[in-house]
Amino acid sequence: MNQNDEKPDPMFRGDGDDGYVDMAPGIRRRTLVHGERALLAAFRLEAGSRIPEHSHPEEQTGYLVSGAMTFYIGGETHSARPGDSWSIPGGVKHAVDVREDSLAIEAFSPVRKDYL
Repeated sequence: MNQNDEKPDPMFRGDGDDGYVDMAPGIRRRTLVHGERALLAAFRLEAGSRIPEHSHPEEQTGYLVSGAMTFYIGGETHSARPGDSWSIPGGVKHAVDVREDSLAIEAFSPVRKDYL
């Protein structure tokens, strides 16, 4: 927050390969930007990797930039190709199989504190 008007400071981050962290074998995450109520992250995922079934309280909305993945969301299966998008409510179990090297952009609301 800035001290002049009690509004959050804006955030801008340029493109690059810095700032990625390994989450699991073949899964890398880079927090792009965040505000008070939402966070944007990029995920680079290698073919053959898997995000195991999990849930979290934050809503998760994403867009597949490149690659191919299979999502398992709340008991349903969805194949994703570039241009596809998804929204997973908080608390819903989900998992992902990565079929091709992929890049996904996802927003989380509220902010995932563990991604800061």
